[in-house]
Amino acid sequence: MMICIPIHFSVAQIAENNRGEYFSKKKYIPEALPTWKESRARLPRPILEGKPGWMEMYWKCWELAFDHLRRPQPGSPFVSNYVDEAFNDNIFQWDTIFMVMFWRYAHHIFPAAQSFDNFYCRQHDDGFICREIWETGEKAGEDHHLKTSPEAINPPLFSWAEVEYYRVSGDKHRFEMVLPVLEKYIEWLETNRVKASAQHGLYWQNGLGSGMDNTPQTGSAWIEMSAQMVIQYNDLAFMAEEIGQPGKAQLFRERAKSISEKINQLMWDEPAGFYWNLDDDNNFQKCQTIGFSWTLLAGIPSVKQAKRLAENLMNPDLFYRRIPFASLSATSPDYNPHGGYWLGSSWAPTTYQAIKGLEKYGYKEFTAQASEKYLAGMFEVFQKTGTVWENYAPDISEPGDNSRKDFVGWSACGPIALLIENVIGLRPDAIHDQIIWHLHRTDRHGIENLVIGKATLSLLCEKRQTVQDPAVLNLITDRPFRLIVVFPNGTETIDLKPGETRVTVNPI
Repeated sequence: MMICIPIHFSVAQIAENNRGEYFSKKKYIPEALPTWKESRARLPRPILEGKPGWMEMYWKCWELAFDHLRRPQPGSPFVSNYVDEAFNDNIFQWDTIFMVMFWRYAHHIFPAAQSFDNFYCRQHDDGFICREIWETGEKAGEDHHLKTSPEAINPPLFSWAEVEYYRVSGDKHRFEMVLPVLEKYIEWLETNRVKASAQHGLYWQNGLGSGMDNTPQTGSAWIEMSAQMVIQYNDLAFMAEEIGQPGKAQLFRERAKSISEKINQLMWDEPAGFYWNLDDDNNFQKCQTIGFSWTLLAGIPSVKQAKRLAENLMNPDLFYRRIPFASLSATSPDYNPHGGYWLGSSWAPTTYQAIKGLEKYGYKEFTAQASEKYLAGMFEVFQKTGTVWENYAPDISEPGDNSRKDFVGWSACGPIALLIENVIGLRPDAIHDQIIWHLHRTDRHGIENLVIGKATLSLLCEKRQTVQDPAVLNLITDRPFRLIVVFPNGTETIDLKPGETRVTVNPI
């Protein structure tokens, strides 16, 4: 992100500037914002016997997050209360998407996905949605950037966030409302983010547009933007299927497959085991940034290719630094061990998505280790400063260069989302009234008051000596729910009835 010189609009211009044609929500209905004080007892309560400091960081993130809830300002065309990144007087696509990734664990308190409504209601009639929109006063809702500017958009990930929110909330009513918006948005992207003069037919970005402001990468086909288009099409297909539009879903999936095949054909470098950006003539632009890891989340690589990519992410000489993951390979001539913003800093959005991509290819043990290493690095800085930061230096226990403090903001993705999902090992699935628990810890651990869909769960594993020992689980639910316990060598399914259950499961 950067602070930009705004384009000013008069009140008359705003009145004439009708937006949001494809979004059905047209008017803000005032709603009270929940407060930290009244909400704390309703939030999930992680239990991690050996890491009390991480629990302090967890609660600090929530306290800051509640402090950043906002109502639309007087005169604003916004239609919903929203979560704010607390960076400046704008809302950002990139930030909002990742804030929803941890806020979904408080969906029963504040429906954070409605934060996207204020982007959807400002969509242009050709489908364009600006990456950065004013919040306040006369200018509220007006775009900073002309749609023709290179940095006009952020990564196209609304559909990913909508689907991931649904996996925890279980509420798919938004899909019918947002699918027309996102279909029109992707139509704009297809028209405006493929360079006509280039041979490849893939998608371009620049640093500001990609969210990685001062990244040194170049080219007219960017690997992260192209992979993000695959993610978007696949998630649009999922949304269409969920609301009974299988024909449309099939078309989305076919488009995702076509882009994936082109990426593998043109951007994969077999000797290097890496995807590169391309110039107009399909020549590799060899700058090794964290952007390649979006291909894992998109499901583009084969298993063999994914292994090569994982080896790059796991390599301490490249990306797996003291605080993972570095945003630029440590072998790059531009690498900065203090971070240099996107010249090496560890950032929550790219670290979170890299872990989710590795998880998709089965690297469960490593993603747990990487999550713990990331949280340990954040906690070292937390102990010194009492707060969380916008980004972190990759090689020393300090905030990154030009990093903002109290940044919740996306930095809560680690202490909240990764803590629940990869450290404790829980994968909520409200769609099927179930939760998967990867039981890889030996300390006393679990969570209380976790709301998945309409069910409230408490899951606790007692301390044991080794991961091969039987695990004693204390389980509470207020609705029928399925627990799938995953061990290194198998699984066990437990169908829970309302009330308390104590059960011993054997990993052997």
